[in-house]
Amino acid sequence: MSYRIIQQENWILVENDQGAALGYAADSGVTLIEQDGFAFKDLNKNGCLDPYEDWRLPIEERIEDLVTRLSVEEMAGLMLYSRHQTVSRSDNHFVQMFSGTYGGKALADYDGPISELTDQQKEFLTKDHIRHVLLTRVESPKAAAQWTNKIQAMAESLDSGIPVNISSDPRHSTSADTEFNAGAGGEISMWPEQLGLAAAFDPELVKQFGEIASQEYRALGITTALSPQIDLATEPRWMRFSGTFGEGVKLVTALAQAYCDGFQTTKEANGWGKESVNAMVKHWPGGGSGEAGRDGHYGYGKYAVYPGNNFNEHLKPFLEGAFDLQEGTKKAAAVMPYYTISYDQDQKHGENVGNGFSQFILNDLLRKKYHYDGVVCTDWSITADPVQIDQFLGGKSWGVEELTVEQRHYKALLAGVDQFGGNNEIAPVLAAFELGAKEYGTQAMKERFHVSARRLLKNLFQTGLFENPYLISEKSEEIVGQPQFMEAGFKAQQKSLVLLKNKHRLLPLEKTAKLYIPKQHIGASKDWFGHPQPAFEKDPVNRSLVEKYFQVVDSPEQADAIWLFLESPKTYGYSNEDRGNGYLPISLQYKPYTAHFARKKSLAGGDRSYHGKKNTASNGQDIETLQRLKEQHPNVPIIVSLTLKNPTIVAEFEPYVDAIIVDFGVQTQAILSVLSGAFTPSGLLPFQMPADMETVEKQQEDVPLDMKCYSDEFGHTYDFGFGMDFDEPIVDERRKLYE
Repeated sequence: MSYRIIQQENWILVENDQGAALGYAADSGVTLIEQDGFAFKDLNKNGCLDPYEDWRLPIEERIEDLVTRLSVEEMAGLMLYSRHQTVSRSDNHFVQMFSGTYGGKALADYDGPISELTDQQKEFLTKDHIRHVLLTRVESPKAAAQWTNKIQAMAESLDSGIPVNISSDPRHSTSADTEFNAGAGGEISMWPEQLGLAAAFDPELVKQFGEIASQEYRALGITTALSPQIDLATEPRWMRFSGTFGEGVKLVTALAQAYCDGFQTTKEANGWGKESVNAMVKHWPGGGSGEAGRDGHYGYGKYAVYPGNNFNEHLKPFLEGAFDLQEGTKKAAAVMPYYTISYDQDQKHGENVGNGFSQFILNDLLRKKYHYDGVVCTDWSITADPVQIDQFLGGKSWGVEELTVEQRHYKALLAGVDQFGGNNEIAPVLAAFELGAKEYGTQAMKERFHVSARRLLKNLFQTGLFENPYLISEKSEEIVGQPQFMEAGFKAQQKSLVLLKNKHRLLPLEKTAKLYIPKQHIGASKDWFGHPQPAFEKDPVNRSLVEKYFQVVDSPEQADAIWLFLESPKTYGYSNEDRGNGYLPISLQYKPYTAHFARKKSLAGGDRSYHGKKNTASNGQDIETLQRLKEQHPNVPIIVSLTLKNPTIVAEFEPYVDAIIVDFGVQTQAILSVLSGAFTPSGLLPFQMPADMETVEKQQEDVPLDMKCYSDEFGHTYDFGFGMDFDEPIVDERRKLYE
């Protein structure tokens, strides 16, 4: 015997000499089969070593064997991707909306371990044969590891013993008030938002992020990243702008490639291995050209438009980046089409339907023309019925609203979809099978299911899940948020900061500087989900943290400088209370805006024009605060920290301030390292900052870098690639390379 058996928490580790390490649950019914001195898992419990259980064979051979053994129900289950799952008791909107019950008890009444499976999770594993699960909030790495082991053990006990592919949306965001201490760990390493990674103009940094994040993902049990978001952000008002790499196609393409290489590639022979994380790039064929900045999560934003006839440029980050990797994995493992209707781009079939239903977008382009053979997974809930036009929670079946849920599944399958995001129910997939069997015959429809099953299983095999999906919780705690990962993330935050203005070399400040920090004022607004948000004010930073660098004073009269915090203007582009069609301008300025330069007629037809309408940013009061401070204290310099979610009209405040430092979601400490001179800013804008709303209205949604950019009092133009060190604009190879 050339293998060793080691008992773990609730599972058994098997170490084969010169072979695969295996893991199986003691109570799953799986036993070992010994052949040629090696151990193999008998996943289907038939007492034989079947080809799919033989880790010595090529993946393609193992997949083909397993596919022939699967029932239609098992294949249909593979095509499902669960709704959001939580392993946490925290007061978080995901927990509030998506937490399940435990033995019939609601989370609030349950006092057992949070790592237990919910009733709903047990049901969708058994009844619906789901093997792809979206994980959101987790209480701790240990709880995540324990929950992972339990869900894998249950899956292993069922059917053919197919393991669970756990996925995650990006989870490495920062907490502003959290303090970075060299040598200290954390819950998970913290990095700037994706737009901040882009501001470093450094593919190697993005690859490093992927390499670190993938280790933390695997320690949490996660084997698929629902990222990166590589939409070319050509429309500055789009509410998902901050999740992109910006609008420079060369930069976005290079960073998309680096991100996927970092997540997927290991040191094993072909790049894939037990440390790999599948990258699901989104959103094909690009969602960054929503008409007038509206987003496809809502009925009022269902159209992507192409007034500049620039559809093909939006494909480049996919074709030349994510689908053309430098390392052994070759291409991103999966791709997600966006909700939007790519308006009037289908000249073959003449359809204007959501990308997930489009024969032209998926089959003719992605599959046939560009030969992509990975998994195509829909965005969440595209087959469900839509609700109110401005409601987030509801179906997004744009262009096929008149079809039944079952017909939508069928249409998506015919278009080339393999998997349905956010669908826990097997029934409509089985109904789609029956529709296809009536039209093309049962055998033809089985083969169609086989095609998707092969693709879906490949992502489980190539990440090593069939050999060992289990975790050692103590190791998970050691890996996630370890000190060197925290340090790398903090350094990336620093590199993401962009200095736009530094009048009379105000920065860096003297260590004895006295700072006055006014409160931030946020007016009433709505969140992503359409929930009303009351007006409030807040302290923008943790005072005790700032006091480690400077003295904080209580009035401008005492101050050497005023440090004021702004965020991108917040406007909501639709109002049910508005008389007429409900559409309002999405504004990038703080003061009230009237859309005199907007189109009088919508590009995609219908009455959606907002020409002549008015809107006001909910956080516009901060500009009034700034102007008042300047009027009352003209000799006290003002430093603005500007957190950008979108390009912003800085003309409203730049003339009044002495320094502007832009961030994309960082710890306050990273900004303080620049203010104090501990770090010299090096970030560059990965997009344009518009001169005014007129140029925003006149730019074309699908064309990058087509706006008149703002120029400040020193003649510096805030264009793509602009950024300063403390003394002058940065001129280096990065801008030349990606311009």
